[in-house]
Formats: sequence, structure tokens, C-alpha cells
Amino acid sequence: MRKSLLVSFTLSLALGGFSQNGQSKKLLGFTENSSINQLEAEAKFDSYLKADHVGQLIKEMSARPHHVGSPGGKAVAEFIFNQFKSWGYDVQMETFYVLFPTPKTRLLEMTSPTKYKAGLAEKPLAEDATSGQTKEQLPTYNCWSADGDVTGELVYVNYGLPQDYEYLKRLGIDVKGKIVIAKYGHSWRGIKPKVAQEHGAIGCIIYSDPKDDGYYRGDVYPKGAFKNEYGVQRGSVMDMPIYPGDPLTPGYGSTKDAKRIDRKDATNLLKIPVLPISYHDAEPLLRSLEGPVAPEDWNGALPFTYHIGSGKTTVHLKLEFNWDTKPINDIIAKLPGSEKPDEWVIRGNHHDAWVNGANDPLSGQAAMLEEARAISELVKTGWKPKRTLVYCAWDGEEPGLLGSTEWVEQHADELQQKAVVYINSDGNGRGFFGAEGSHALEPFINQVAKGVTDPETGISILERRRQVDIVAASKNSAMAKELMGKKTIHIGALGSGSDYSPFIQHIGIPSFNLGFGGEDPGGEYHSIYDSYDDYRRFKDPSFVYGVALAKTAGHTSMRLADAELLPFDFKSFYKTVAGYATELIASTEQMRENTAIENKLIQGKFYKNSIDTAEKLLPPTPQQEVPYLNFSSLQNELTDLEKTTNHLSEAIEKAKLDAAKEDELNQSLYKAEQKLLTANGLPRRSWYRHSIYAPGFYTGYGVKTLPGIREAIEQRNWKEAQEQIEIDANILKEFSDYLDGIAKSIQ
Repeated sequence: MRKSLLVSFTLSLALGGFSQNGQSKKLLGFTENSSINQLEAEAKFDSYLKADHVGQLIKEMSARPHHVGSPGGKAVAEFIFNQFKSWGYDVQMETFYVLFPTPKTRLLEMTSPTKYKAGLAEKPLAEDATSGQTKEQLPTYNCWSADGDVTGELVYVNYGLPQDYEYLKRLGIDVKGKIVIAKYGHSWRGIKPKVAQEHGAIGCIIYSDPKDDGYYRGDVYPKGAFKNEYGVQRGSVMDMPIYPGDPLTPGYGSTKDAKRIDRKDATNLLKIPVLPISYHDAEPLLRSLEGPVAPEDWNGALPFTYHIGSGKTTVHLKLEFNWDTKPINDIIAKLPGSEKPDEWVIRGNHHDAWVNGANDPLSGQAAMLEEARAISELVKTGWKPKRTLVYCAWDGEEPGLLGSTEWVEQHADELQQKAVVYINSDGNGRGFFGAEGSHALEPFINQVAKGVTDPETGISILERRRQVDIVAASKNSAMAKELMGKKTIHIGALGSGSDYSPFIQHIGIPSFNLGFGGEDPGGEYHSIYDSYDDYRRFKDPSFVYGVALAKTAGHTSMRLADAELLPFDFKSFYKTVAGYATELIASTEQMRENTAIENKLIQGKFYKNSIDTAEKLLPPTPQQEVPYLNFSSLQNELTDLEKTTNHLSEAIEKAKLDAAKEDELNQSLYKAEQKLLTANGLPRRSWYRHSIYAPGFYTGYGVKTLPGIREAIEQRNWKEAQEQIEIDANILKEFSDYLDGIAKSIQ
């Protein structure tokens, strides 16, 4: 009785927001009557979610280190398998066999002007119960570093980005044949050794500076949440912007008998050794550097003046790895659809970690499991999804999206026929709702977010996100005014860094990445301190944001599983892509103007010298002038796409469809994203096929929109830029023709 009263009360709250000014508003994809039934089912689902269940799941799964191929990893996979089985899902464990290097030798020592041998170890803490499990922990290392035994001069390169090397060039400093030390931050970690290698460096060291993550930001662990002096960020340095997954099986599943290429032929693997260290080990190396004083924006928070290096400090770096093939175990649990079993709504979160992984990934995995458990409770009341729900717990995400990529590559043809959407989550914490994804589903996810209450403030997660966006834009009055005038949020575009990447960017499945965060400092990231003790103190102490994630992703999955008409809004997609094109054209024009001005200054010797260093900078090299690119074909196709999307929207609104026609329409709608794939992929990285979204070649996780065009312009490859404009224009024409065909088929 108490539960039914709770459900009735929750439903009344939901319907309170559902009816406004006496006019009923239906859910996207539903009729008014089915909307009421859907909200009732969601209210029941919400009533089954328990924060203490989320906390207990995090505690159980993070009890031991569970990296790829470890006993703990197998135990976590079996635990998840048994949970799904106990809840009545059709569950299987699908195993792939992947390359996974682990450290055999790690040595870093300063050989001059003084001697120092790096400890390369994190210290167990009495306040952290699992931090002392040293026999099961992976050592601090960067996965996919090359083997190497190198000695060379040490050069400090700031964050190790391309522009940092431009500054070094103006100082007359060449890193060829040298070892570089870079700070974590401002790019994905794998970009730092990639750029160092391109500039001829023979080794790369990466450390976390306390200015970015340490005592400069706040109290360090265990007193506070920030990184202590011994904390180290492990992590992959695979060149994922080339391709993710097993490096030896590019484009196809790494089954036991799969053909494997030679490791030396894997284009996403580095050729130089790379090692992450703590700021405790970085301090004596950086303190010993002489030469030019680093500019102000290169300074960290260690207690000395930062220098770039002069040849007096040399280091010896020796790394060897066990290049073993390890099994990874994906858990695939299905709840068959009652009406459309061959249409799949796929939900995923990875389960492997670098060490114990309470936050990354188990906070998201626990929320997904609690969501799946609540769904199973709902099934007991007689509810069944119309489309099949597929819950996926991925292995091998941390080394390079191994489990999800191999599964997608193995099942690509079936997925392109059946997958309606992929809904991803990863680590989760306290704070603000975040959503990235396919922009044809932006109005839909806004409606979902409007119906979920933020547990900290009592307002909707949509409104809280909207307010924080307005505050963030407060220095830009025009942008802030625009945001205040909107009642919705704009979702981000998908780059890389989690398991949605193979779905959307390789085979064109509409995708989301959902989660909460922003109020939970991340000093534990990929260290032994990513533990249950850290999580319950600093991340989400009451586990209520785990429930918020379960509600948000659960409502998303349920609505897409049960929608009569899938809620794709291609007008929203058009507006977003047109915005990308407008911004790109404007930035290209600005680039032309800036280049012309800078070249005149250089030729007139009015170039700016640095006031932050005693060393005189060499004059910058004049840049090639920016030509006038012809964007007309892209602009014309976008104009046509606007007309087509309006036409399709009107046709759908007016259509009177029987069941067969409705099924045909739905399948056409969810397969539309596949029409945005390029036949040959992006330049120099054919695995990435989406013409609108891709991880940046030099950003890693960060997205580049209209990536073929944008990156050619950024790299000043004007011939390629024009070619990519025509390629994207042709893709948008084919996409527009496809949507027009849908509209005509239902008229």
C-alpha cells in the first residue's frame, strides 16, 4: 500500500508538469493516452530505485583491483553476469582476445647534474582500506608506451601541445633526440607523446602539477579530494584518433582465431617510451632545469622558478613490457521486446578499471545495474518493453575502448539493422547533468531531463544545467542573454573517450553519453585512491546521483523502447550542423585576417617579444596566406536540408499510418544517421567514418565538428579542405535525399 501511494504521488508530480494552462502536452513519440501510461510506468520504475543499492554495488565491485585480464576483472564480470541472470535477463558473456601490455621494467633516474631515482610508487593510506592491495595493483604506467632504454637531455614542454613546440622553436630549442616532460591537462594524455614523437623526442614523461590537481586547488587526499604528492594518473596513450580497439585487429573483431597484424604495423601505437609520474618524483627533475625561464602561463605550483632546460639535466628512462594477449569479457543482457524484438535500445557502461575504480567506472556501472534491476521489478508488474532492451557491461574500455569496439566490429552488420540508439554512461558524481549525443534527439533528451528532479536542489536536472550554463557564460553578455531566453539546453557533440565511439563514429548508430558531475574534484583519477572510501567521502556520499543517473538513462531507454513513433527531430540536427558550418566559415575568415595582420607585423619586425623570459625569442615564421575557400556547395546543401527537414516534420505530423507503415517509418528514422558516414572515412584515419562528429587528431577526447573540413583548415592544407567541403556537401545531399524519400513515402 505504501509503495502504491508513493507511485501515485510521484505520478501526480509528473503529470503536474505534464499539463500546463489546461492543455495536455504529450511525450515526444507518444499519443496523449500512451503518454499517461508511459509516465505511470516511469513512476513505478523510479520507486524501485534505491541509493543504498547503488552504494553497495560500488563497494562490492571495487573491493579488489580489476584491470584487464586480472582475477579481479573476471570476478567483476561474473558478478555482473549473475546479477543480470538473477533478474531474469537473457545474458551471455562474450569473450574477445586482445593485446594488453603490462610493465616488466620501469626505471627513471636523473643522471646529471645530480643523481635521483624516481620512486614510481603510490603510498598506501590507513584512511583508504583498499589502497594497500599492492600485489593485485597494476604499477603506475602508460599503457601502449613503446619499450625503450633512452638517455637524453630533459626539456620542459608545458602541456606538450603543438603550440608549446612552436614557442620552443622561437626560443631556438629543438627536442629532437631529447626527453620531454609535460603536464597532464589541456588535452587527452595520448596527444602529449604523439606530438613529442612527431618533433623527434626519444621519450616522454607526464606528471600532474599541483596547480592543476593538487594542493594549489585544495586539501589533498586523504584530508581532501585533490591529488596528493604520490598520486599518479595511469592511462592509455594509444593514438585513438587513428582507431580504438585491439591494435592488431583494426576494423574487425578480435576473436580467438582472428587474423592479427604485426605490432610494428599498428598505426595507432607509439614508437617512444612514455611514463606517468607523481609531482613528488617530478619536483627534483624540474627543479634541476636551467635555461630560459618558462613564460607565466607555463608555470605550475611547485615551489621554485620553472625553467625550460639548457642541456645540463639529463635523465635515463628504461621501460619494458609484457606484450600479452588477454581475454576480455563483455556482458550482454537482453530483455526481449514484446512487439519489435529486432529493434534494439542499447545501454552500456564499462566495468574494467586501472585499479579499484570506484568512480571510474563503477559509479556508472552501479547506476546502470540498479536501473536494470528496477526494470526487472517493473516487468513483474506486467510491463514489457515493446523494443528489446540490451544492457552491455564492457570490458577493456580503459586501454582503448577494447570491449565495445571489438563487439561493434564483430556485430556491425546486425547492429546497423537493429540498433535504434546506444546510451552510454561512465564515471558518475555529484553535480550537474551532462549530455552529449546525436542532435536529432536533442529535443527528446531535453524532455527527459525536464522530468527528472535534481536530488540536491529539488529543481529539474534540465533547469539546474541551464542555470550553470548561464553562470558560465556570464562574462559574455550576448551568450548569457541568449541562454536566458531559452528553456532548453544544447547537448554537446560526441568526441571520444568512452564506449559510444564505435557505435556512432564507426557504424553510424545514434548515441548518447549521459552523466552527472562538476562538484566532485577528480584527484583520484586512475590512481590507487579511486576507491570506495574516496567515493563515499568526496564524490557522491549518499549515492543519490547514482539514482539520478539511473532515472535519466532509464527514462531515456524506456521511452525509446516504447515510443510509437521514434522521436527523431531532424530540424534540430539541421540547426546544429548549420551552426557548425556558419562558425567554421567565420573562423576561416578570421584566420585569413589574422594571418595577414601577423605577416605584416613580422615583415615590419613589429613582432612581440616575450616579457616573461630573459631569453630573446626568434621572430615567428610568416604563415602562408589563407586562400578564399569555396563553401557554396556546403551552404547550398544546408539550405536544401532545411527545406527537407521542415517537409519531413510536417509530413510526419499529418501522416495517418497503419502498423506496417509505422514500423517502416521508424526503421527509416533510426537508420538515417548511417547516411552521414563517409565511404572512405576521414583523411589518414579511415576507421572514423562520421562526417559530422569525430575526436580531434590533436585533441583526443575533444570533438571536432565537420572534422574533415575543420582539421584540414587548422593544418593549412587548403587543397584537402576544399576536397572535404565537397565530400561533406555530397553527404548532406544524400542525407537530404534520404529524408525526402521518407517524407514522400508517408504522404
